[in-house]
Amino acid sequence: MAAQRPLSLTAERVAKVHRTEADCGPDSDTPVLTDQEYEAAAVDIYNHLNGAPLWIFAYGSLIWKPDFEHVDEKTCTAYGWRRSFCLNISRWRACPKQPGLMMALDRGGSCKGVAYRLPSTDMMAQILRLLRRETTHKEGLLSVRWITVRSGHQDIRALTFWALPHTDRYINLPLSEQAHRLARAAGHYGTGAEYLHNTVVKLEELGIHDRYLWQLQKLVAAEIDGLVGS
Repeated sequence: MAAQRPLSLTAERVAKVHRTEADCGPDSDTPVLTDQEYEAAAVDIYNHLNGAPLWIFAYGSLIWKPDFEHVDEKTCTAYGWRRSFCLNISRWRACPKQPGLMMALDRGGSCKGVAYRLPSTDMMAQILRLLRRETTHKEGLLSVRWITVRSGHQDIRALTFWALPHTDRYINLPLSEQAHRLARAAGHYGTGAEYLHNTVVKLEELGIHDRYLWQLQKLVAAEIDGLVGS
């Protein structure tokens, strides 16, 4: 594995803007998922497997905080997809007074990540935990989809989460504006800068260099220096 490149968005810079904000709660205008709806979605995913193993394609926080058991993992590439901070958020790592961005899979290019295979035992509980972590509103279930990823010469059918460009949350900002938001946004989960830092660090540890994120972390580092001084 190649030596890791020095990050501009260091842990020290991230610490300079670290803070948490009170949780404003879910958007009252968007219906949240009920237990029954979560369970129905989990059953649908389970039935689609038809006895095959369940693979999850991780490209962001699921790489550095998987929050589920797995029995195998493979670095892989999703062709036709790319990472993008393209979802407008005002919760989690943002708040209404300082909106932020969430990363998702968007169309175009390619994306290297990790495919995790879940154990065959207690699979329904694992699927439910994953859905509860990644989706809150009914609209969020539409972001769940199956894609094919390539690991070496092996094609793997994997579950992942994508950007849904036809929804109100989708936002296509210039890189400089993405950096502006990520350097400033914080919520009850922490900051956007921390999320970006954790993702780039883990990808580099795995030997995955994402040029988009690498450029973005440089811009966020510069934004933080402008906010608090170097």
